[in-house]
Amino acid sequence: MDMHDIIHVEICQNDESMLSRNDIEEIVRAELSSLDEVTLNVPIPGEKFSKDIVKDHVQSVICSSTNPERMHMKIHSSNMKVYVYQLTEECAATETIQSESDEMAAASHWILPSVEFHGLWENLIYESDIKEHLLHFVETTMLFSDRKVDPNIISWNKVILLHGPPGTGKTSLCKALAQKASIRLGNYYTRGELIEINSHSLFSKWFSESGKLVMKLFDEVKSLLEDPKALVCVLIDEIESLAHVRKSCTNGTEPSDAIRVVNALLTQLDQIKKYSNVIILTTSNVTEAIDLAFIDRADLKQFIGLPSEQAIYKIYHSCIKELMRTGFIESEVLCDIAYLKKFGYEENSETRHSLKLLELSKQSVGMSGRVLRKIPFLAHALYTHSTKCPVPRFLRAMHLAVEKQKEEDIA
Repeated sequence: MDMHDIIHVEICQNDESMLSRNDIEEIVRAELSSLDEVTLNVPIPGEKFSKDIVKDHVQSVICSSTNPERMHMKIHSSNMKVYVYQLTEECAATETIQSESDEMAAASHWILPSVEFHGLWENLIYESDIKEHLLHFVETTMLFSDRKVDPNIISWNKVILLHGPPGTGKTSLCKALAQKASIRLGNYYTRGELIEINSHSLFSKWFSESGKLVMKLFDEVKSLLEDPKALVCVLIDEIESLAHVRKSCTNGTEPSDAIRVVNALLTQLDQIKKYSNVIILTTSNVTEAIDLAFIDRADLKQFIGLPSEQAIYKIYHSCIKELMRTGFIESEVLCDIAYLKKFGYEENSETRHSLKLLELSKQSVGMSGRVLRKIPFLAHALYTHSTKCPVPRFLRAMHLAVEKQKEEDIA
């Protein structure tokens, strides 16, 4: 069977449900098997299923494929891989470490899967198969560790570096990846842990002892890793703060303590890779500022660029669908980009609004994902002045919001 014939079925079990995971899997498999096909990457609320037992015990089900271009899959010609999980509703805890007489907030700590990141993976839209490559990397890392592949023969450091311009969702993608890994690897681990290191705080008033603080912080991480049933994901945002190029330090352009920080970080990374249950996720807006020794340790270096026209269409499409769901826009048909492409972008009564949205997407090329997701809000706030708006009118409002954003960017 081709790998693209596998349907990954993620079942979010209700918090109050006391059924076993095997029971949940069995009843959802039976329900899905009664369908001809499923829509991919779109959550199905438990209440939409026919049987009361599913409605009572399942919050939602989402199906996906390894092929990011597929929108639907036939059930009976596919092999289902099922993952059952329950969300943790606890907010992020603040981890502190002692610095002389002061306590500093060193990291944020989530138990995964977290309700805070539920659905984040599906709503991050990138080119081609970036997300799938990242997920396969994590799965392979765990598989190599599980089968005890000799690291002296095949080397891997369990480090990912996402780099690219600001606003492209690198940090969100790291958090979503940690969440997704905790779900997909639920048979290996009883829970996930996400530790987001507050690297900037290490370079404030504690600068002179930043190297020691890095070691203290990783000691805390290692204590979590002692539990082999916990998948621990460590996120270091803007890694250049900790792994700054040492050459500039020796040239006298940076304080010498920065060298100690880089050395401490590299040492800790070398020590921590012996644990089978750790993944290091890092981001950077300026890769030229990162020390080469750190870049060497990154197994996967993935560029995250600005969205293309088609990616922008998908982002806007999801935003408008959400505003339709919540009653801000009148419900009308909006075609997905694959449908428009399949029929040669021909204009008719069904595709008219969608083609207008495609024009708007072309107009928006060059904007970051962060800005694009603000456009519908600005359109409503500045240009609609109504509680419910027809699609054509809202698209005009979005056009004005894009023009305004471009003017502000130039200014």
